[in-house]
Amino acid sequence: MNISNLDTSATNIASAQREMRFGYYGGAPGMLISALVWFGAGMVSLLISPGRAIWILFIGGMFIHPASMLFCRAIGRPGKHASGNPLGALALASTFWLIFSLPLAYAASLVRIEWFFPAMLLVIGGRYLTFSTIFGTRIYWVCGMALAIASYALAAAHAAPELGAFGGSAIEASFAAFIFIVTRRETAA
Repeated sequence: MNISNLDTSATNIASAQREMRFGYYGGAPGMLISALVWFGAGMVSLLISPGRAIWILFIGGMFIHPASMLFCRAIGRPGKHASGNPLGALALASTFWLIFSLPLAYAASLVRIEWFFPAMLLVIGGRYLTFSTIFGTRIYWVCGMALAIASYALAAAHAAPELGAFGGSAIEASFAAFIFIVTRRETAA
């Protein structure tokens, strides 16, 4: 392989990332919807029970992508990527990784209910690391690490389940706001 092929590949990846950022508004709508699901789980944990909150996160999580697609369309973005975009396969793979990790988080909750949300913060944080490649922005590394640090801190403190859910919500909402601002500036430029 010669260097000109590498330049073309880098250009293709950068183009695919731009298309993903445009189609999904940098991923901010999905992250904001996710923050709302985490918040809902926190409220259910606080007002009803942590066990029910787990199901709110699981069931609500199934609606994050479809809801974010609708949100994207409402703000003038396609809410999807081109069928030939190679990063679509990475997004799908990271979704399967998330689904495969759910039984581990649930098993942790059976040992100690307080471990469920920290476990999920690790799962989601790990998934966001792949978003750095999908969207071509390092902010997802920072977000993933923030979720991981929060996970360890909550577990070490034996924090109540609702604190884990509210913590995840606050972190995701903050990063979603930042990504909305950055993506709006990128589009305006």
